[in-house]
Amino acid sequence: MSTALTDLEPKGLWTHFHGLTQVPRPSKKEEKILAYLKKLITDLGYTYEQDDTGNVVVRKPATAGYENAPMTLIQGHVDMVCEKNKDTEFDFDNDPIEAYVDGEWVTAKGTTLGADNGIGVAAGLVILESKDIVHPPMEFLFTVDEETGLTGAKGLKPGFLKSEIMLNLDSEEDGALYVGCAGGMDTAGVMNLKLSDAPATAKAIDINVGGLKGGHSGLDVATGRGNAIKFLTRVLADLRENVPGIQFSSMLGGSKRNAIPREAEAVIYVPQDKVDDVISRMSGYQQLFLNEIKSVEPDLSVKATEVSGNGKVADDAQFTALLDVLQGLPTGVIKMSADIDGLVETSTMLATVTMDGDKLTVGTSQRSSVETEKADIVATVGAVMRLGGFEVVQGDGYPGWQPNMESKALKFVNQSFKELFGNEPEIKAIHAGLECGLIGEVFPNMDMISFGPTIEGAHSPDERISIPATNRFWDLILKTLDNVAKSGK
Repeated sequence: MSTALTDLEPKGLWTHFHGLTQVPRPSKKEEKILAYLKKLITDLGYTYEQDDTGNVVVRKPATAGYENAPMTLIQGHVDMVCEKNKDTEFDFDNDPIEAYVDGEWVTAKGTTLGADNGIGVAAGLVILESKDIVHPPMEFLFTVDEETGLTGAKGLKPGFLKSEIMLNLDSEEDGALYVGCAGGMDTAGVMNLKLSDAPATAKAIDINVGGLKGGHSGLDVATGRGNAIKFLTRVLADLRENVPGIQFSSMLGGSKRNAIPREAEAVIYVPQDKVDDVISRMSGYQQLFLNEIKSVEPDLSVKATEVSGNGKVADDAQFTALLDVLQGLPTGVIKMSADIDGLVETSTMLATVTMDGDKLTVGTSQRSSVETEKADIVATVGAVMRLGGFEVVQGDGYPGWQPNMESKALKFVNQSFKELFGNEPEIKAIHAGLECGLIGEVFPNMDMISFGPTIEGAHSPDERISIPATNRFWDLILKTLDNVAKSGK
């Protein structure tokens, strides 16, 4: 008989996590999860404050005798990345996540799990609910829309929080304490296509590249995983060079600005006598790509199918420009850190291609722990897009989080880790956007640290969380709160 999440230990943590999986919580659509949390908070007898952005903060008095300890904030974001396998029927706006236990892991059926950052939120709820956990004066901050732009953290205002120490529970590596993160920027290119009717005798062919692992475009950028949009671009470029008469109709690739694209597809129109030739070439492309990347992406597939199509094709010069831009855009690691072993310092990701009528948009994401390097790679990406005739649109970006090796937060968690496990944790920076950088801008006197259990495959349907690592994560939270509380005696 399979094990239920609510039977796992620590029971309270897994029970609250299970509760979160039952409530839809896509980024920018957090109404249901916020209603769930506010009811839970009220039922526990607490009051909450909610700011204009939607962030919720709750305060809990210290355990008796520890009122003079530093007020400590538990922080996590309530939204999740909504990714599913193409053959999975699932409505993220309404359906509960089908989480299940698989050996020493918890994962989900065909979709993202939402352990990022549901496990951090669940930990906060257990502490809020508990009557026997020793802790200092507490705040619990539940932020919104972290995954699609850190909107919640950007909307925080001075005075909303009072804590001296913040424990951000949104990292994904057991045994690591994070003290810094990369800043980021999104850069999009927009082209208005000149569409006309496809030749009456031409046939529409859908070309699909799939089976890739995807993953987080920051955390997994150095793994060598394949980019479906890049592979599809190579297919289209080769077909255009070797099969006369091909015309471009549409393209769709990736789904999230912060995920490595796992799938991409394009519809082209092909002269009737070239259809078999085009379809027969797919096995060759698949083998070519597997020769390059099979050890990392053994399930990569390239397929072509005749479809009905929409009857429209783009201007030929624009097809050339699109291929030039997609081939010219850098994607992946740009520079490794010379100061922190193994840390990606700067990267960029070709993340999405979308179409809305005649408007085609190429979405990319840049990250760096060095602001000037971030600005440089943003400029590079923008230049490539402009050379292809695209209009460049950039987001507001978000700052990095500068490490402070003298912070009280690091001292308390480091001490607690050594007392629990008898060895030193890894002190690291992360090549991803954490809310710490933005929160630190608004609350510069708050000491911060980020840690969490091992989560693999975040932002993809392969997402899973380690049960043993979650147990250690929970023990570390409890020990840290105990040590902070006793520091006030």
